[in-house]
Amino acid sequence: MAVLAVPVSLDEPTRAELQRIVRAGTSQVRRVQRVRIVLAAAEGTPNARIAADLHVNPDTVRKWRGRFAKAGLAALADAKRSGRPRRYGVQQRVRVVAVATCAPAFPEATWSHRRIAAHLADLAISASQVGRILADCDLRPHRVRGWITRRDDPLFWSRAADVCDLYLNPPPGAVVLSIDEKTAIAARSRKHPGQAAARGRPARQEFEYIRHGTVSIIAALEVGTGEVLTETITGNDAATFQRFLTMLDRSIDPSRQIHVVLDNWSSHVAKTTRAWLAAHPRWHVHPTPVHASWLNQVELYFSALTRRVLRHGDFSSRTDLINKIETYVIEKNTTTTPYRWTYDGTPLKAA
Repeated sequence: MAVLAVPVSLDEPTRAELQRIVRAGTSQVRRVQRVRIVLAAAEGTPNARIAADLHVNPDTVRKWRGRFAKAGLAALADAKRSGRPRRYGVQQRVRVVAVATCAPAFPEATWSHRRIAAHLADLAISASQVGRILADCDLRPHRVRGWITRRDDPLFWSRAADVCDLYLNPPPGAVVLSIDEKTAIAARSRKHPGQAAARGRPARQEFEYIRHGTVSIIAALEVGTGEVLTETITGNDAATFQRFLTMLDRSIDPSRQIHVVLDNWSSHVAKTTRAWLAAHPRWHVHPTPVHASWLNQVELYFSALTRRVLRHGDFSSRTDLINKIETYVIEKNTTTTPYRWTYDGTPLKAA
């Protein structure tokens, strides 16, 4: 007599959680396999077909299908196995976790499993056991991820919307500029020649290099055309910035209004810069919010310059670096098109 398959039904929250487990890159392979069995069973797929599709034994399909039907999501976890009792109890494990979540002693900045074990010498615990305890708690004290404390800027979204509206709906007849500096670009030459890419092997670049100094530039991107004007600068101060603005002011048709997007760098908001802008009423500043210089379109240009010229470039001197930057700018201006900006400055998801 044929054995009927255990029926499996899913409500929407459970189905969503199962699909999340399948998509998650951190899910265990065996757990994903069990979830796929349950999802297929819920679709009414026969056990034999599920087994063939997932390359498992039909008994495996019956096992996890039956467990899920009986106990739900919890049944997909590994069952507790018999074995030697834990050597370290709750108190000892809590001490390990407490050490891992506190700053290490001066002058070191991060913990390792070996250092935690040494710090808890009275427990006589091994580095590998420390690792297992922390893995159970999903703690990785050796890893550090950078972040920025966002300031409480009440003007954040209004400024973001203003900048985006300028890109999407520029005033008729006006010039829209995006201006910023790129500083401390290193002029480095490799000690030995690199090797070109070959079949099955990427290009190789010598690790050691010789420093020849640094170069800083200031750039103005015309948003409407995508053209860029750059100038090498020796200092990144308000006086240098104002000289650049004066040069732009003289080169742009006096009858046209100028709208400029600037971040909050000190030279852009200096008292003398504000005075210069007040003395030139056709200049209208659209500041980016704090920690949002990515709204400045010239940063897209700097990103392309870095990828195409700077990151893997070889420069024998500061002059060589300047020449290559200027050549890139001139050649790109002959074929450039404006950036296609679509973001409107509104939150991308609920706060």
